[in-house]
Amino acid sequence: MIKSQAVRGRRTARPAARKKPVDMGMLEEVFGYHLRRAQVAVFEDFMQTMVDSRLTPGQFGVLVLIERNDGLSQSALARALGKKRSTMVVVIDGLEDRGLIIRRPSTTDGRSYALALSAQGKSLLAEIKPRVRRHEKRLTTDLQPADVDTLIDLLKRITEQSRK
Repeated sequence: MIKSQAVRGRRTARPAARKKPVDMGMLEEVFGYHLRRAQVAVFEDFMQTMVDSRLTPGQFGVLVLIERNDGLSQSALARALGKKRSTMVVVIDGLEDRGLIIRRPSTTDGRSYALALSAQGKSLLAEIKPRVRRHEKRLTTDLQPADVDTLIDLLKRITEQSRK
């Protein structure tokens, strides 16, 4: 009987495995490991929250910065986000193809473009900002507001330290 079940692609029942916790070794003390795990959790929740808008966390950040800095150049945007300019061009192309941003020739530098949100981009951003706030609240529900402020401050300090 076991052979015939295997032939048909069925698995046979195994005895329940003993659920022994995995020894994480030094990973328990490595902040980068915990940071990465937290990033994955945040990104997965963000993507689930934004599934209908088809926006990634990075694209959301780009839209927010363009909204707050109308006329920002692609180079300045890349620097603000800590990305390579070539990477930023791909993101900008995708957002422009979706009709969310507009690229205009810069009035101050003929070699660059000034970025602005389109009407569709403004509308989408206004729609999703409350969802992003709910997403953030959901993930920090067990933290006090001061804890969230401290966490953000610590992450900023780590980012700054990495640039030195």
